[in-house]
Parts: sequence; structure tokens; C-alpha cells
Amino acid sequence: MIQDLKDRLAEQKQGALKEFLARFQPYDLAEMLMELEESEQIQFIANLPVALGAEILEYADPELQYRILDRGSKETAASMLNEMSSDKVVDLLLAIHPHQAGTLLEFLPVDYREKISALMQYPPESAGSLATVDYIAVRNYWTVEHTFQHVRKVGQDAEMVSYFYVLDNNGKLVGIVSLKQAILAKADAKLEEIMLKDFVSVTARMNQREVATILSNYDLVALPVVSEEQRMIGIITVDDLIDVIHEEATEDFQKMGGSQPLEVPYFKNSFWKLFRKRIAWLLVLFVAEAYTGNVLRYFEDTLSEVIALAFFVPLLIGTGGNTGTQTVTTLVRALALGEVKPKDIFRVARKEVATGFVLGICMGAATFLRAQFLGVGFDIGSVVAVTAIFIVIWASLIAAVLPLVLHKLRVDPAVVSGPFITTLVDGTGLIIYFTMAKMILNL
Repeated sequence: MIQDLKDRLAEQKQGALKEFLARFQPYDLAEMLMELEESEQIQFIANLPVALGAEILEYADPELQYRILDRGSKETAASMLNEMSSDKVVDLLLAIHPHQAGTLLEFLPVDYREKISALMQYPPESAGSLATVDYIAVRNYWTVEHTFQHVRKVGQDAEMVSYFYVLDNNGKLVGIVSLKQAILAKADAKLEEIMLKDFVSVTARMNQREVATILSNYDLVALPVVSEEQRMIGIITVDDLIDVIHEEATEDFQKMGGSQPLEVPYFKNSFWKLFRKRIAWLLVLFVAEAYTGNVLRYFEDTLSEVIALAFFVPLLIGTGGNTGTQTVTTLVRALALGEVKPKDIFRVARKEVATGFVLGICMGAATFLRAQFLGVGFDIGSVVAVTAIFIVIWASLIAAVLPLVLHKLRVDPAVVSGPFITTLVDGTGLIIYFTMAKMILNL
């Protein structure tokens, strides 16, 4: 497939190239673009209609976007940049050197340049940084017929035409009209008569994770972004938030594996970058795990009196770690979805302790049977069974409380993930184990 594209570029026959391109979606063409040589990439984009070329570029990473815009003709670069979605333009300009960004900004009309510059001031991962200014603004005194005339003029440049945003003379958002409402209304009806005044919006500095939750909860395809004064800044569309959800989920998975998240796709990271992302957490966990050895040393006399206790150390701390990992994974995801909030900490703790108790009874019975199978005697079996119950309850409680506390402190709860919670439960589980052994066996 990529060879077919190269052959058509080499032939320089517009008809054959156009026929080939018609078979694919912009995303597929973007994937092909990334496999071409640099000179072929520039030639490829130069031979495309501006609208299609801009759409394809939106799927590329900022480095490739800038390289193509910089090495093509200025006319092509200006046309492409003006055709791209404003949120993608902001992402590009923030990712490259300020001098390079300044050069590209000169390609934009003055009023559009000012809007783009304003969006660039918002913090990363905020609603403002995701917003696009390519929306359809209307006035409340317009009729439906007037509105559709306006849409026919500017709709081609809009990100979507599903909603029309009603602004007052100061640029404040006062209502929203859906395309369905407009189609079903009479042609002479004024927008103020049909617009939705009780609408959902987000502020420009709201975190993108919260924005994604709101859009999901209300089953919307776009959200208006406003300033603190309710002035319209732009809109965030569902496709942008799907990207956000994907990025956030990827970041959480990497953190839950005990590693700093990667900013770029896996194969674009060098082995040195992977090393730096992982070594810090490994060293932190190593130091934390060291106290497990201190616990074993403290209870050395207990172990020397009953060597059989050592047989069950891996089993018990593994059970505690697994229990904690299950609980913390469930709660981190529930927090991300807004199903659980920090104020629910006592409800969550009660629920998880109750669950942990029942799980502990089951694991205690399984551990006792394992002890009997090994032939270590009823007393040792009782110790490991009771310990398993308490370790499971303890791990459930710790894993339930920590994510909520960290979330309250504005620390990402994903950091208390598998490796961390396992390390924490290991040492405390051993303390529970040997304390139970001393009590039950009178050591």
C-alpha cells in the first residue's frame, strides 16, 4: 500500500494520485505519511487539496507537522495552518520552539492570531488548552432563517454545526441552540424563543479529566468553554475528549505499574528515557522494601524457634499485596470516573473492610488447608490462618483509604498502585504475622 503511494508520487500524475487517495480515510493517509521519506512527505502534502492536507496533518505529531509546514512553500503552510482546527494549532505552537511558533503565528490573520495566542496562555491539561475557537456564534435576536444563512457562510470552517452558541454584545454565552431545535422551529422564530438557557459549560481552567467526566455524564458531543465572567472562549468536542480519556488511562496504567508516564509513544522513547522513567520509582520501592528485612531481623528469634513459620512468609505477604492491588485499582478507577469522592472515605472504608473480612475468612481457610497439607501442625496452621484474615482486612483498609487521602491532597492516587501498595503491605503484614505467632504460640 505504501509502495503504491510512492509509485504514484514518483509518476507525478495527479489523476492516478487522486484516484488512489479516494480509497482511504484521512487517518489512513496520515499513517502512510509517517512512513514516507521527508522529501516524499512534503511532495505528498503539496499535492493534496488544502482541507484534506490539513486534516491529515492533524493526526501527525507536532515535530512532523512543523517540518512539513516549514519546508513547504509559505503559501501552502499558511493555507494549511489556517485550515487546521484551532486546538491542534495551539498544540503545535506550544510543542515547538517559541521562535518557530512566532514564525507560524505570522501566517494567521490578526484576529485569529489573537485568539490562538489567548488559548496558548492556559495551563496544559486545562479546558482552555483543549478548546477550539471554530464554533458558530449567533445572536439571540436572530431568526432561524437568518441563522441558517449565517451557518451557510461560516459552517465550513466550524469544528461542528450540531450547536449554535448564543452570545450577547459583550461576548457572554447566554444560550445554546441545537441544530435539531433550529430545524424543527419556524423560519421566523427568534433564537431567544427556542434557545436553551439552562446549559452545561466548563471554565477555561478546569482540569481536562473533570471536563471529560462532565461530558460523559451529560451525554454531550461538545462543551462550551467560558471564562470566569461567562465570556465564550471556545468549545471542546467529544473527539478531543476521547483523546484525553485515552491519555489519562494510559498515564494511570503506567503509574500503576510503578513508572513515570511516557509523554510520547513507546517506540519514540530511547532506552535511556525508559531507564530514567523507571529508576526513580524502583529506588523508592527498594528503600521502602528494605524495612521488610528489618522486620525479619527483629523477629529473628521467633523464626529460629519455629522454622516452619518461614514457609508461609511469601504466601502471606503475596496475599496481602494482591488484595491491596485489587482494592486500589478499583478505587483509582472509581475516582477517575467520579463514582467515588474523598468525602466518601468512611463509606468506602466500611465497605472494603467488610469485603476484606469475608475475603479474609476464605483466604484464612485456604491457608489453613495449605498448612495441614504441608504437615506443620494445627498450631502453625492456626497462626497462618488468623494472620491471613487480618492481613487481608488490613490491606483492604489501607488500599481503600490511601487513594482518597491522596486525591484530597491533590496527589494522583495512581501512585499508590500495585508496587507501592504491595511494598507497604509486605512489611506491615510481617509484623502482623509474627505478632500473631508470638501470641498464639506463646513464644
